[in-house]
Amino acid sequence: MSIAETVIPAPQPVVLPIAGETGTFPVRRVYCVGQNYADHAIEMGGDPTRNPPFFFQKNPDNLLSSGEVPYPPLSSDVHHEVECVMVLKEGGANIPVETALDHVWGYGIGIDFTRRDLQAVAKKAGRPWEAAKAFEFSAPVSPLVSAEKLGHPSSGAIWLKVNGETRQSGNLDQMIWKAPEIIAELSKLFTLAPGDVIFTGTPAGVSAVEKGDRVECGIEGIGTLSVTIV
Repeated sequence: MSIAETVIPAPQPVVLPIAGETGTFPVRRVYCVGQNYADHAIEMGGDPTRNPPFFFQKNPDNLLSSGEVPYPPLSSDVHHEVECVMVLKEGGANIPVETALDHVWGYGIGIDFTRRDLQAVAKKAGRPWEAAKAFEFSAPVSPLVSAEKLGHPSSGAIWLKVNGETRQSGNLDQMIWKAPEIIAELSKLFTLAPGDVIFTGTPAGVSAVEKGDRVECGIEGIGTLSVTIV
């Protein structure tokens, strides 16, 4: 059956903007690494040692490139988590660490908004996190910068402010699992493909946002991202 013969209208493809260019980056899947900065692992009650990484997913249509994030329903404790985002131009399974960065098209800045109260309930019951993580508009992403222009950053300040007050401040070199290792480990679990987006974890300082808050964040060498909670 062709797209023209679908029984309902086909969903629009999800694309992310490219910094300074008119082209866009098409999204296939969205993967996220949990507790990948030691201080954040500690503040979430986790183990900061180098245990095998764990992953969860958001939906492609959770990504947002505009400036407003609606406060989600059924929660009164929504937290911000600023992250470096990698996007892939090539995929595969069991990708070696040594060649993993060859698969990266570029980088951006993302915020993993989390319904922390729903996540706590899910953790206690041993249930999945989708309701806490994969809600509408839960993953704003900045315009992307190609690795051809940027290189592959292994260090650089990462920060987030709410209404001008610094909440999160760290450095990419504090990641427990580095970018090539994340790709290699993830490709053991899933066959990666062009268009995959990977959130690489957040530093300490996650906390709640309220309606009306202005959230600004950035990563040295990549750029900035600003959203308003409405």
